Amino acid sequence: MLIRIVRMAFREEETAVFLEIFRESKDKIQAFEGCQRLELLQDLHQPNVYSTYSLWESEAHLNAYRQSELFGSVWKKTKALFSEKAQAWSHRQVVFP
Repeated sequence: MLIRIVRMAFREEETAVFLEIFRESKDKIQAFEGCQRLELLQDLHQPNVYSTYSLWESEAHLNAYRQSELFGSVWKKTKALFSEKAQAWSHRQVVFP
């Protein structure tokens, strides 16, 4: 299981545009092979900063999505709205016996 967190800061006047892009693409992303969950989080103190939290079966599944036409289309539209470069992290859960 891979946990992917992507932090994105938007120009304040573009947040509504981003939310519409996310609303239109969320179900398609969640239906992509290997995606088990997708959530959108808004920063508590910076309302123009959002993060996506997604769970993927494997890094290979995430990479297949990142190389897909769907990702290319969504990311191109989203990236144009940024006020700064996005940050992304990939994690795995630590489980203790």
